[in-house]
Amino acid sequence: MNILRVEKVVKTFDGFMAVDRVDLSVEEGRLCSIIGPNGAGKSTLFNLIAGELAPDSGRIYFKSEDITRALPHEVCQKGIGRSFQRTRIFPRLTVFENVHAAVMVHQGKGLNLLARARNMAREETFSFLENVGLAPKAEALGGELAHGDQKQLELGIVLAGEPQLLLLDEPSAGMSPAETGRAMELIANIARQRALTLLFTEHDMEVVFAISERVTVMHQGHVIAQGTPQEVRANEEVQKIYLGEGA
Repeated sequence: MNILRVEKVVKTFDGFMAVDRVDLSVEEGRLCSIIGPNGAGKSTLFNLIAGELAPDSGRIYFKSEDITRALPHEVCQKGIGRSFQRTRIFPRLTVFENVHAAVMVHQGKGLNLLARARNMAREETFSFLENVGLAPKAEALGGELAHGDQKQLELGIVLAGEPQLLLLDEPSAGMSPAETGRAMELIANIARQRALTLLFTEHDMEVVFAISERVTVMHQGHVIAQGTPQEVRANEEVQKIYLGEGA
């Protein structure tokens, strides 16, 4: 079944058509990507799905429920976790405290970080830290981590909300090609282990085609192609508009 369905969604900014009648379906349990040149509308589409923006028209469904006008916290509660191009962590909290706070909120226990609360949900917190490879750095301050580790910490925070659908907006932004490959392989493994559906944007085409089961291509707010990596590679319009631009 399709866990996410976007139907004829439109979003404009001062007359500029950022997303133009986009249709998108994401099958449950799949690893899917959205690619396209800068300004294609990818991040805007993510913001619409996550409730950060409201569409001018069209509908968005998650597990057959209309979430078109849902607020970000409501979207999160329904089972959609989202990361951003610019990492969002608590730099003055430790790695453990960052993820622990997310676990506590998800369990409805608030943000009490006193010693007694710190002993609650420790096992769950370390489980997420182990998933993202940060358990050995649990006591390091978030703001002192290397950029790649901060991106992994943000992923741990997102996972602590126990989403069913992961929206990752350029999860390897700022990383070297080698770091990008390792980070995306980690993300794909986590998605498979936890039976999550993954929808991500990424500029490294080799990574996209190596990991994705289905690829959607956007250009100037439109979806110009959808299909398997092999189908998208062979699409002449994609080759001309995107892949031919040195991406």
